Amino acid sequence: MFTGIVKDLGKVKSIGQGRITVFTSLEGIEPGDSVMVNGVCLTAVEFSRGRVSMDIGRSTLKDTALGYLQPGNRVNVEDSLTLSDKLGGHIVYGHAHCVGRVLSVVKKVNTRIIKIKAESSFTGKLMEKGSVAVDGVSLTVNELGSGYFTVGVIPETARRTNLGSLKSSDRVNLEPDMLLAAAMKG
Repeated sequence: MFTGIVKDLGKVKSIGQGRITVFTSLEGIEPGDSVMVNGVCLTAVEFSRGRVSMDIGRSTLKDTALGYLQPGNRVNVEDSLTLSDKLGGHIVYGHAHCVGRVLSVVKKVNTRIIKIKAESSFTGKLMEKGSVAVDGVSLTVNELGSGYFTVGVIPETARRTNLGSLKSSDRVNLEPDMLLAAAMKG
């Protein structure tokens, strides 16, 4: 599990042949550890100071926005939650439910309003002022409409994550707040 509070803005070194390697400033990652990359939980297979390699299956590439990554792309990286960590965001599993598409990015005073198109089966798991993970970043749903939702990204989040460089038509991995989604079912 993860918090949705990105710990590093990494850079894709390579992707292909069933593996992704990311340059990262995170330390202490060991083979077998869970690492979230743009909201997708992957398993570390190699780690050396400054980079981590993870196996990536064909279905993960097909079902997430990771399949659109290229070397040099910036990615949100978070190592897994430990019992002594602060839970500053919300509980994020790293199991992207769908790929959304950025409809617009509007710059306002001290925030960027990002409107994201998503399947109605996904938006039905959200509520205004509830949490959502966008490329692994814990955010608050500002507005919820038919087939879309909006989030606000403050300057600090824009600097520390790849959300600051999003533009219209970009694809993003989406995960609802699983605790809220479960409560809405029951």
